Amino acid sequence: MRSVGRTELTVPPIGFGSFKIGRNQGVKYPQPYDLPDPAAVSLLLNRVLDLGCTLIDTAPAYGLSESRIGTAIGHRRAEFILSTKVGETFENGQSRYDFSATAIKASLERSLRQLQTDRLDIVLIHSNGDDRQILTETDTVSILQDYRARGLIRAIGLSGKTVAGAKLALSWADLLMVEYHLDDTTHDELIQQAAAAGVGIFVKKGLASGKLPADESIRFVLEHPGVTSLIVGGLNFEHFQANWQTALGARRNGFVEQKDLAVQRDMPAERNP
Repeated sequence: MRSVGRTELTVPPIGFGSFKIGRNQGVKYPQPYDLPDPAAVSLLLNRVLDLGCTLIDTAPAYGLSESRIGTAIGHRRAEFILSTKVGETFENGQSRYDFSATAIKASLERSLRQLQTDRLDIVLIHSNGDDRQILTETDTVSILQDYRARGLIRAIGLSGKTVAGAKLALSWADLLMVEYHLDDTTHDELIQQAAAAGVGIFVKKGLASGKLPADESIRFVLEHPGVTSLIVGGLNFEHFQANWQTALGARRNGFVEQKDLAVQRDMPAERNP
């Protein structure tokens, strides 16, 4: 387990990305897929938790994902860290962005209700690519800070698309979600800066939406000492289990580097195994 920046949250080396359990339209995966039925979703999510994966990542943009998570594992809420997002929704086959105060508050309340919880562990801003405009010209950040102050959210951050936006978020974010993989190391320096500042890093698209080999890609991402956790999705439990084992090996290889990094940023190294 590794601490999420300077927060009290700890997460495993990979988290379960729940996109495919709720949405199969407008996707970037190389192969089409059918949505699983509720029974299959329940079996998959419970097996993921039983494996020891205590980080579940979702979003309103993932279609039915939030409601399915609430139904399938809401009764096990105390066993996992729950990460969701605001800013983008997906309804009637269409994705829509809205960063107005009304929309952000409504999204948070809907997530609390659908996920069957009274607190969200992590909420990230789901950027449309215009990171700077969202962070400087809307009330999204201040609303998230208010919900965190009220105890309804434990940690906040940005799932952005630009290095400039991620740098801008370092001043207030508990963690950032960035794209980073063998074919795109654009955020490498930013990941190092975030780690030095005590800001956690979740990596998205670490396998380039299924286009890169899993073993090599997982090791590449997780052996970066600044990475907190890699979000990996899928509908096949055996594939996820194999990725989980690869992740544990990669994380052990990066253990010494992570301890050194923790000392550099004046944090107890034992909090970040």
